[in-house]
Amino acid sequence: MTHKLYFVRHGETDWNAEGRLQGQRDIPLNDVGRVQAEEVGAILARLAPDHADLAYWSSPLSRTRETMERLRDRIGLHPPAYRMDDRLKELSFGAWEGLTWPEVEAHSPSLAASRLADKWHTKPPEGENYEDVAARLSAFLALIDRPTVIVSHGGVGRTLMALRGTMDRTKAAEVFVRQGVVYVFDGDRFTVEG
Repeated sequence: MTHKLYFVRHGETDWNAEGRLQGQRDIPLNDVGRVQAEEVGAILARLAPDHADLAYWSSPLSRTRETMERLRDRIGLHPPAYRMDDRLKELSFGAWEGLTWPEVEAHSPSLAASRLADKWHTKPPEGENYEDVAARLSAFLALIDRPTVIVSHGGVGRTLMALRGTMDRTKAAEVFVRQGVVYVFDGDRFTVEG
């Protein structure tokens, strides 16, 4: 059985605002991101009146943990009472982490061009591609046994869109995953609530 998922991308960080690739670097939320996290709590309360009965999972990176804790506090749940899983970490950008896209193009022009042509399969140096994320996310999703809130990252959100059959992999790899909204995955479709 495929359970309903409420997917939340972490709130904004300074690196998001600067257009830097974060990957698995542990960058904290900024003030905008903290407000987004609280707003997402209000959205979730409206979407899931039974929110106390949902399972709650987060990536272990601080920006996702703080988003989870702020949204849980907003809906009246004990902030730290959720679970974490390494398989929910962002796609690793390896040697590109901390760079802006223009810096990536200057650092690795041919590989940057390959990634633009095939984002799903191209790996940054010492990093991952979406196929790698799909393997670990599939293993995590197999454990889901009830409707669940997941706070994670943009790359995980794109991968989830492909794995749940809402769109093909090429299109999913190009989707901009927004902050401050809730993606509701129900069967093979999703809606964006904000």
